[in-house]
Amino acid sequence: MKVGFIGCGNMAQAMIKGIMASGQVLAEQIMASAKTEKTKEKIQKELLITPGTNREVAAFAEILFLAVKPHQYEAVIEEIRDTVADDCLIVTIAPGKTIEWLEEKFGKSVKIVRTMPNTPALVKEAMVAMCCSGQVTEDEREKARTLCESFGRVEEIPESLMDVVTGVSGSSPAYVFMFIEAMADAAVADGMPRKQAYKFAAQAVLGSAKMVLETGMHPGELKDMVCSPGGTTIEAVQVLEEKGLRSAVIEAQRACVKKAGDM
Repeated sequence: MKVGFIGCGNMAQAMIKGIMASGQVLAEQIMASAKTEKTKEKIQKELLITPGTNREVAAFAEILFLAVKPHQYEAVIEEIRDTVADDCLIVTIAPGKTIEWLEEKFGKSVKIVRTMPNTPALVKEAMVAMCCSGQVTEDEREKARTLCESFGRVEEIPESLMDVVTGVSGSSPAYVFMFIEAMADAAVADGMPRKQAYKFAAQAVLGSAKMVLETGMHPGELKDMVCSPGGTTIEAVQVLEEKGLRSAVIEAQRACVKKAGDM
């Protein structure tokens, strides 16, 4: 299986590392293009993969990841569309770029797997949404899914929900990082060293998320388990409710989804 990446920033490098660590694809079976010579040298030295131009990567790949910024998609597709083989599986990671839009830009029948990963791919804990064009076979769908599972969890969804995924998963690590930073700031204000405060806050978030995923319990039920009558936690929860934590998160996330739809 020959895998190509057009664009090789932090997200693409995280994905490549996961794919290689899974043993599904060897370094010599991966080619990537990058914007700067520095990045090309880095991926060749650290990942041992072959750098190439966009057209060289497109001609090489059986599965081609378009890992550039959304605003670069049109120019990149124009550059490679005559080079991509008809049976190449094209995997996209850009918000706002629909299958219909992609097919129009390629100007021919193409096999498209639209995905939305997030930055926890860096630690193999991504959440990846996936949907496919009608030309993608079940075998190809499974290949794409298996590759993506090498750096996180995968859920197949209807394309109509892809912008929602951008809000709840694609962009949401930023919200969580802000929450961790705020908790740590409070701990520092109360005398805890900052490095230690980040560790306490981050582990609390990690453990809480794991409880949601592994117990299958409703988050509200898990919250109630921590809130003893007249205790410290319900006091904190009351302040969060007064300050509008829920509405702030909902409004921010819906703004994110709207932006994704406008891209």
